[in-house]
Amino acid sequence: MSLRRAERVSTILERVNEHGSVDAGELAEEFAVSPATIRRDLQMLEDQRLVSRTHGGAVVRESPLEVPVRYRAGQHPGEKAIIARVVASMLPKGPLTLGLTGGTTTHLLARLLADRVDLTVVTNALNIATDLVTRPRIKLISTGGVSRSQSYEMVGPIADNALQGLNMEVAVVGVDGISARGGLTTHDEIEANTNATMIRRADKVIVVADGSKVGKVCLAGIGKVSDVTVLVTDVSADTREVEAIRDAGIEVLVATGDGVEVIGASENGALRR
Repeated sequence: MSLRRAERVSTILERVNEHGSVDAGELAEEFAVSPATIRRDLQMLEDQRLVSRTHGGAVVRESPLEVPVRYRAGQHPGEKAIIARVVASMLPKGPLTLGLTGGTTTHLLARLLADRVDLTVVTNALNIATDLVTRPRIKLISTGGVSRSQSYEMVGPIADNALQGLNMEVAVVGVDGISARGGLTTHDEIEANTNATMIRRADKVIVVADGSKVGKVCLAGIGKVSDVTVLVTDVSADTREVEAIRDAGIEVLVATGDGVEVIGASENGALRR
């Protein structure tokens, strides 16, 4: 799939989830493509059970499925890039063992760290491992496990057992939802358990979540918000949800184009140097 089409399809998915429906004619005009091109996009999404086609457009499915990571890369790309840069800057200098779960923001972070010479990366994400395996100065530990095409993560007992024997100074965790009430959540219960195992093996935990995920609660619980050392989000996050997480004792960094705004202070100790 071309990058242009992937970005277009990602925007269509985001629009359907936000408004409940889309009009093929309006999409064709917006993207400056033919109606036939949009129809093919919508048919592909219906074949993957991500939308339901209608006469002249598409609607959200009654039981929406998890959006695959290959489409999520086009959702909120600017916010995710800013968050990744903030996290890269706050990681300790010198030798570091870093855990990375799957996710578009953690993938961006891995690329930013690819030139470090003192880094050991533990990951269950296939795309992150693929990017870092060619970097001989980074020690890469990949967990193995059963692959999930939606998230590119290796999950299940094999991944869990591998993580159980490892110790990480910092884990950067991508989530599909985070709230003071619901904690850290994702769409798949097996993936949730593997990510929870990584959290338990880390001294400090950074959660990366663009604003669309703050306040959201998904099916499977990964852990409590108290498991988090720092949440890094962006200015689009709901202010009330951010305040609720801060009131739970978690430091929140709101990434902006000019830097970060610090909200609250973590009782678990600062990561930044």
